[in-house]
Amino acid sequence: MIAFVSGPVAAVGPDIAVVEVGGVGMALQCTPNTLSGLRVGQPARLATSLVVREDSLTLYGFADDDERQVFELLQTASGVGPRLAQAMLAVHSPDALRLAVATGDEKALTAVPGIGKKGAQRLLLELKDRLGEPVGRPAAAAAAPGWGDQLHAALVGLGYAPREAEDAVAAVAPQAEAAVAAGGTPQVAQLLRAALQTLNRAR
Repeated sequence: MIAFVSGPVAAVGPDIAVVEVGGVGMALQCTPNTLSGLRVGQPARLATSLVVREDSLTLYGFADDDERQVFELLQTASGVGPRLAQAMLAVHSPDALRLAVATGDEKALTAVPGIGKKGAQRLLLELKDRLGEPVGRPAAAAAAPGWGDQLHAALVGLGYAPREAEDAVAAVAPQAEAAVAAGGTPQVAQLLRAALQTLNRAR
């Protein structure tokens, strides 16, 4: 098992990072929050989880060991594969997920694309004794960066100038506000793709 990779960041994309390890570029699937902390040319150390399928080997990268552990625990629930587990971590921090499960917060889980009401109820039941209690303060979720900060950091990490990133964040703000108005949570991964389309049109 590959427990972590460490080396200079060779490239950052909307949902992937490439880290150079011993002259080899390792491609890792990452959440927008993890990607926002990476800079091309700068050293990085990412905890990893290797998912083996008959037709593929996919390496998932995480900001720390706790995030990686939660990613793997989420997949012990029926119907949760690596993509859905990563989507859950893209919306919520590990502690926010622990808090949601501990308090039976269906709404927090249905904020994740791909999880409906029945799926959330099943996950709350199955994960209740697996994730454990939040390791940080209960307010950890509220202290996480907002969608705008995450999106801005991710765009700067992709090489865009801060001013360009600010304009792109402003351009997709109506989408984020519409999600909030509907009682949901802005999805940073979707907003990042929309922001990149805006920047491509502007160039």
